[in-house]
Amino acid sequence: MNQTGLLQLLAIPTAPYREERVSQWIQTELRKHQVPYFCDTFGNLVVGVSSEQEYRILLSQPEKEPLRMFVAHMDHPGFHGTRWKSSSQLEVKWLGGTPRKHLVGSAVWLALPDGTTTSGTLVSATLDRNKTHLVKAMIRCDLIPEKVDAKQLFGGFAFKAPVWKKGSLIYTKAADDLVGCFVAIELLKKVIEDRPRRAIALLTRAEEVGFVGCIAHVTSSGIQEAKRPLVFVSLETSRTLPGAEIGKGPVVRLGDRASIFSAAGSEVLHQVAEKKLKKKYQRRIMDGGTCEATVGVAHRIPSIGISIPLGNYHNQGLQGGPECRGELGPAPEFVSISDIQGMLKLCEGLLEVNLPWEDPWENRRQQLGKYLKEGKPLLERFS
Repeated sequence: MNQTGLLQLLAIPTAPYREERVSQWIQTELRKHQVPYFCDTFGNLVVGVSSEQEYRILLSQPEKEPLRMFVAHMDHPGFHGTRWKSSSQLEVKWLGGTPRKHLVGSAVWLALPDGTTTSGTLVSATLDRNKTHLVKAMIRCDLIPEKVDAKQLFGGFAFKAPVWKKGSLIYTKAADDLVGCFVAIELLKKVIEDRPRRAIALLTRAEEVGFVGCIAHVTSSGIQEAKRPLVFVSLETSRTLPGAEIGKGPVVRLGDRASIFSAAGSEVLHQVAEKKLKKKYQRRIMDGGTCEATVGVAHRIPSIGISIPLGNYHNQGLQGGPECRGELGPAPEFVSISDIQGMLKLCEGLLEVNLPWEDPWENRRQQLGKYLKEGKPLLERFS
């Protein structure tokens, strides 16, 4: 696994609707490794095919093997500048989940139009009516060039560095869901030559504010008219929960807060995990949030999910650790390197041919038949 590339990606500024720097880095990486891709009408990246025409042809081929669509998002909760209150104070609108305590005095980063970043401090904060997340704030900015339009600025919470390693963990301003994007492009780099036409990646925009990029793609790309079977595979970085703990392997995600995923597809994923990871994986409904598999479910696409357990989800100090400002205050997200490696192995396993997508229950039926054979004589006593 290319850890250097992962650290580079995690350091890049991003926010809902401001994913262009992440997209540019990914496109450079794909060109370097000669992996085809294109940008759809909405700025989502489709990796594995070079054009919309090629994509539609791929969807229209009546093949037995399903097209595995690995889906991850390029944004992370953050803010947009709205207006200058003074020469150094910027009013901002926050998009996506946030910490809700210990906010005033927090450090932030701001991305400038020239591609650089600068720093600032949060001096006032307004939560939503239910006190669950930030909706707007005032930021005192450092070293902003003159005459920068407030609406060109975006940013998020800052810590001692955008990304750093500590033992087997990676701490960062934004793991969700740049980790999923990294796994998707690493997968396509590995399989594009020997397993083409079996997988694509869909890297989406504005997931944190209602799956906007994913919905736009699904409803306009021809996916719903596909002739070949599809499997929507959400690659997420999801809030750690009991039974979904950091360092114990990727999670076979049975559902999220909004929906239960494909039973057959999830069983295939479970079988792949047993084969590829032995017991180094976890399995549960990840109801700490929702993910893009729910978009697939809602549009009648068989959908499954794999999650990396995430510490300090949405920069909330849920687990604490270095640079945390206090419980439910700003904190860096963190993930386990071994969990990421496990997710990549699971994704590779899903690309094997002749997996039992249509009927993964044969072995289970055989076991149930044995139960019946053993117990049927007792049942017949009452007949």
